[in-house]
Amino acid sequence: MTKKELAKLAVEALKQEYPDAICSLEYRDPLQLLIATRLSAQCTDARVNLVTPGLFARFPTLEAFCEGTEEEIGELIRSCGFYNTKSKDILGMCKMIRDDFGGTVPDTIEDLTKLPGVGRKTANLIVGDIYGKPAVVTDTHCIRMANRIGFVTDTTDPVQVERALVKVLPPEESNDFCHRCVMHGRVVCTARKALCEVCCLQDVCRIGKKTIKQE
Repeated sequence: MTKKELAKLAVEALKQEYPDAICSLEYRDPLQLLIATRLSAQCTDARVNLVTPGLFARFPTLEAFCEGTEEEIGELIRSCGFYNTKSKDILGMCKMIRDDFGGTVPDTIEDLTKLPGVGRKTANLIVGDIYGKPAVVTDTHCIRMANRIGFVTDTTDPVQVERALVKVLPPEESNDFCHRCVMHGRVVCTARKALCEVCCLQDVCRIGKKTIKQE
């Protein structure tokens, strides 16, 4: 079986298990998703969703953020961790969006990664969820599952995993596939243990087939 054939089977299995492929971060517009994603670094989405309502109430627009200060933003996001760095990045990205991109969140990986604190993971999420373009968001769940299924071998490098998945995933399915990996990785294919006996991917996953055979 080729990796493209394997990817197609994995896509269909996860699609049946998780029909609604949605981002777990709560937002109302592109800027809010961009900021929420920056806050989610080394922080749970659940915690971010508790923090952002107050943040976005205080700063409801791009201009409001641009007129704020790192200290004001930092106080509101303190519980997300690394709040000094994150507040600096949030203020910097908002000013750059205003000054360099006409007040609109960019729609390409190249432009998004010019923003302070924005890497390929965040950029792919914006490109996929906001602009509907093919994108591969290699978060920790996606990286772990890519290794276990067999798309990559013994690598935690997000860029390597992204490149490998871009080659095999149907472009129109790639973004939703990554969201489903997050859902599946939280409850079944966890970091602590892969629950292969209840996994919808056990027939196509390299680790799953080995585990089931041994049992």
